[in-house]
Amino acid sequence: MNSPLLKVENVKKYYPIKRGILSKTVAHVKAVDEVSFQIYPGETLGLVGESGCGKSTLGRSIIQLESISQGNILFNDVNLAKISKSELRKIRNQIQIIFQDPYSSLNPRKRVRDILIEPLIVHENLSRPEMEKKIHDLIQIVGLSKHQLNKYPHEFSGGQRQRIGIARALILNPKFIVCDEPVSALDVSIQAQILNLLKDLQKEFGLTYLFIAHGLGAVKYMSDKIAVMYLGKIVEFGKTNDIFQKTKHPYTKALLDAYPPPNPHLRNKERIVLEGDVPNPANPPAGCRFHTRCPLAQKLCREVEPKLAGNEHTVACHFPYN
Repeated sequence: MNSPLLKVENVKKYYPIKRGILSKTVAHVKAVDEVSFQIYPGETLGLVGESGCGKSTLGRSIIQLESISQGNILFNDVNLAKISKSELRKIRNQIQIIFQDPYSSLNPRKRVRDILIEPLIVHENLSRPEMEKKIHDLIQIVGLSKHQLNKYPHEFSGGQRQRIGIARALILNPKFIVCDEPVSALDVSIQAQILNLLKDLQKEFGLTYLFIAHGLGAVKYMSDKIAVMYLGKIVEFGKTNDIFQKTKHPYTKALLDAYPPPNPHLRNKERIVLEGDVPNPANPPAGCRFHTRCPLAQKLCREVEPKLAGNEHTVACHFPYN
């Protein structure tokens, strides 16, 4: 069996809360709290959860746009959290990110040609004609024309801007890409086009994805495995079919119930409706973090924090669904 391309081991990302004249740290926002998983080459892991659960923070931390507070991030057995900036720069061409907002992630003062050539100037030793050929080929692969390379980002639609963002992520031939909610800012009709493009590019270039989203339809379509995240922790992890057909955690069940089933005859079945907001990550509830919103919570849930348990399909719940 292949070795994992990426290993995330007990990763924590805490943000200090400072107060007073001396900016004394009085508490921490626990955005990511002891998260572990593995992703194998050519695989897509879907990371799903409500807004504020720590998904994007984890994605940015994995590619070292943000430093982690504790833990290890092993990419091809190289610990990205421990290496120097110069060593990280050598690996940067292998790990890339597609951002959620295609407009704010592109420099509005640069033409598309300059946006795509900049990474090649920094990381590759190519002549100008070689760079031009590479961006011409790539811009057509993502569904745009080479005649559009002289335009600025504001001259494109949202879907076209996201295609530019995808081209920028691909320009250095990476092995691993974090897709940080890449379709959530797009119209529904455009979302399908971008998702199909990502699937096609994965097959063509042998890419490995961490696909972050809160829409379960996109996650189901894209992912081989799914990790469900709540308040900084993974509460359920397994193959996509197992997550959808053999749901174990009440939070996962609530997320699935919020996703309209394609069969209208199944829409009247009993559903879990989440009430209230996600608790404050600076002061998470004792015991199970989900117990304040869980319809199945018992005394044990309020006192003892459950740990992920199981084989291929793991769940952190004292009273999981069978």
